Amino acid sequence: MDKLKAANLYQSELIPVSGKLVDRYNKCLKTLGFKETNLSSFSIDGVGWSPEIAEEKADVQYLNHGDANPHGIIISPLQKGKPVYLPFHSFDREMMRHVFRTHGQKISDITRDSAICIDFDQDIDAYYEPLDILKYDDVSITFRLIDDLNKVQAEQLQLVDQFTTGHNFIDEDLQKQLLDSAKTYGDLRNRDLNLHSLHYTVSSFYSRAFGGVYVLKDFVKTIVVFEDKTAYESSINDSLHDVLVYHINQPELIRKLEDYQIISYDLEAVVGTKRYDRIKKYYFSQFVNKPEHSYEEILESKSLFRSYLNKLTIEDRKKVMGVELYLEKIAKSNAFKKEDLIDQSLFFGLLDPHSSLNPHDRDLIHQLLINISPLDVLFLYWYDKEQFYLSYQDWDDTLRDWVIGIIRNNIE
Repeated sequence: MDKLKAANLYQSELIPVSGKLVDRYNKCLKTLGFKETNLSSFSIDGVGWSPEIAEEKADVQYLNHGDANPHGIIISPLQKGKPVYLPFHSFDREMMRHVFRTHGQKISDITRDSAICIDFDQDIDAYYEPLDILKYDDVSITFRLIDDLNKVQAEQLQLVDQFTTGHNFIDEDLQKQLLDSAKTYGDLRNRDLNLHSLHYTVSSFYSRAFGGVYVLKDFVKTIVVFEDKTAYESSINDSLHDVLVYHINQPELIRKLEDYQIISYDLEAVVGTKRYDRIKKYYFSQFVNKPEHSYEEILESKSLFRSYLNKLTIEDRKKVMGVELYLEKIAKSNAFKKEDLIDQSLFFGLLDPHSSLNPHDRDLIHQLLINISPLDVLFLYWYDKEQFYLSYQDWDDTLRDWVIGIIRNNIE
């Protein structure tokens, strides 16, 4: 991952945590019912997740009590606007934006000397079967302060009331209680420590529960798409829910998404785009075996591209150039079917969310499509960084250079 780190493409916006912040983070872990970390320093993202602690605990979802009960930790106002690098749900980023939009000023004040534990509660104690995921509808976001600081504030205010009543100011025991509280927690009289609960209404979403599942609402009929074969097979015979259930690798899923106007495609329009160019080049790289040149050179030089293309078998050559071959043939005759000339994975990689979708649903469908056919390395980086990092480890070193260049050229 060194090249990605050097290019600021690998968890580059994490917040370093050390010193007293470690103690506060551990108090949050304990408050939420998790074991404390033994690390003296680490880093966190926008929701308080740490890759170092995840590695220490050998559990990337160490802030969850099962699939149904995720949590978050805020120890710094610097978490505002930071990425959520491993969201359990696709709406986690938006929930954190909601939290900081509503309570940003209070968070800045509280985290001067305290920390905030977050419960994302949807009134589900646990999942028992995959379609329980349909219960996810409205999330209640509640907050707890470490050391019960809001309760300490109430006690401190009560002591102040006692102190200012009658001649109680001469009560040495009362004086000591006030001083001890002030030394331990500071003067809490004029601080606003009340973080009222927030609500977030869930529309279509992705969840890591049950090995990964998409829930597509507000269409002709709700569609549930499972990444895990076992979860899918245990749900297909369900008769209690009026939904359509698919496994992510079923071609029938694509046809249904097209029927419901959730996805669309225009091969003639896409061929001349940068997106098609990078998809075709990455797809082509999978057919190149033991090249004498770097992948950067092969994919960026027309002459080298053609040279290596002509070294492929005719069958593989047709796969790489399938879209152009199809468009050439249908320009002369309607007798040809795209299924006969375009490889399925390449065709799926060129699909788009339907133009009628709202921005939230477009992003979700982009993620679904890139999980179905991960041929667009830029979209893979944007919409599924975890899978991108896994794929990156298997790539030739010079292919990594080409991919990094593609991403950098599209974000700078």
